Amino acid sequence: MSDRLERIPVQLPNGRIIHVEATPLGGEEEVAFQTLKFDEIGEIIKGLASTFTKSIESLRPTRTGVEFSLELGVETGKLTALLVQGSGKANLKVMLEWGQSKLELVE
Repeated sequence: MSDRLERIPVQLPNGRIIHVEATPLGGEEEVAFQTLKFDEIGEIIKGLASTFTKSIESLRPTRTGVEFSLELGVETGKLTALLVQGSGKANLKVMLEWGQSKLELVE
């Protein structure tokens, strides 16, 4: 993976354009004149969240939290996400809580 970052225009679902820094993942590719779609990143986040939810559901915690870092990359003309930490290692932080629910008084 390249350590080189490129600033590229990315179109949000509402049509607005933002510039993001992304790592080129493949060989040399000209992305300077392409506007990439950000929708795919949302789908990646949904997929990760769904996977975490399915894994945690059976534990029945009263509260959960999952924290992860994504780095944006460009591969074959599409915006993609890399699950990373600054050091290049994947970074996940999972928080699960179980607490006693309040008992309802029946009179």
